Amino acid sequence: MQLALLLYKYFPYGGMQRDFRRFVEALQKRGHDCRIYCIDWQGESLPDTELRLVPARALTRHTRNQRFHAWVKQDITASPIDGVVGFNKMPGLDVYYAADGCYADIAATQRSSLYRLTPRYKHFSSYEQAVFGQGSNTEILLISETEKVKFQHYYHTPESRLHMLPPGIDRDRCRSENAAARREAARAQLDIASGELVFLFVGSGFRKKGLDRAITALAALLARREDLTARLLIAGQDKERRFRQLAKQQGVADQVHFLGGRDDIPELLLAADALVHPALDEAAGIVLLEALVAGLPVIVTDVCGYAHHIATPGAGVVLDSPFEPAMLTTAMDRMSDGYFRHQCRERGLAYAERTDLWSMHATGAALIEGFLKKSAQVPHE
Repeated sequence: MQLALLLYKYFPYGGMQRDFRRFVEALQKRGHDCRIYCIDWQGESLPDTELRLVPARALTRHTRNQRFHAWVKQDITASPIDGVVGFNKMPGLDVYYAADGCYADIAATQRSSLYRLTPRYKHFSSYEQAVFGQGSNTEILLISETEKVKFQHYYHTPESRLHMLPPGIDRDRCRSENAAARREAARAQLDIASGELVFLFVGSGFRKKGLDRAITALAALLARREDLTARLLIAGQDKERRFRQLAKQQGVADQVHFLGGRDDIPELLLAADALVHPALDEAAGIVLLEALVAGLPVIVTDVCGYAHHIATPGAGVVLDSPFEPAMLTTAMDRMSDGYFRHQCRERGLAYAERTDLWSMHATGAALIEGFLKKSAQVPHE
């Protein structure tokens, strides 16, 4: 089949973008041709795909998105395909991969009533309605039970259109037999002193993933524990200025290190002593599982869809809502205990041995194929 895959923006280090790439690869393995529509593409093109860059430019995101949708609709009409798979919410999708959380819930719980009168709100809510509303036929691939509950609460989406996927992490994140040697090499390369406590933050959405919370908590921890030497490593591609200023204001500029987008995340997972992911909202959080299989203890907020994979085995600390800054500082302090970190690591690795954390993309590709074959057999009026 010839498939159209729709994504507003692609860059190599985004979580959804990495899933996008792996879905393309999984669909290609099943013999399908992939035509990609994208406004902004950074990095190398994906092998054996057709990339069509959409000239959608506007001063606002919602106008840009509308122009993208109109252009793609017209192009597909002129050059038909067998199915449309979306990685952003919009009308006309055959299949949607739900990497983003429920917008209706965010607008209701994190925004003012005035916000819900804006053109931005009307756009994003209507596009979400077009996917999850009862009048839609879009099949939905979900990665979070928490978000599923929210979508059904606001849209009463039929259960028959909601399909839960297992996680899908890369095998190269798994802890190897030479992990100890790799850890020493990585720490030496990063000039980390013996006995220094290293926290790792991974993500390309600094605000949404709670980087300001992590920086503030590090400052509070170091003020509390004068005997402790610690640093925060930040791996991700985003605007840094605001967060550098915060680190300076908090007096920890020398302990906060921005590494940019990285290809060596497996080595950073081994070099660190704990992952810090105090997100404001997160549909899943694949890095939580990458840390788990690498044997790295995790500190995470309970709003993350994959937080239960940390809570169930006791592979770290899950912070309850509503978020309390002091609780994050206390959790980071707890990670200074080497025995506690050892327990988290062993419990997490044992959990990974007995849990499917790998097959998301192969499972999703098979479902997409099945949906579209079934749709092709249904007569249309």
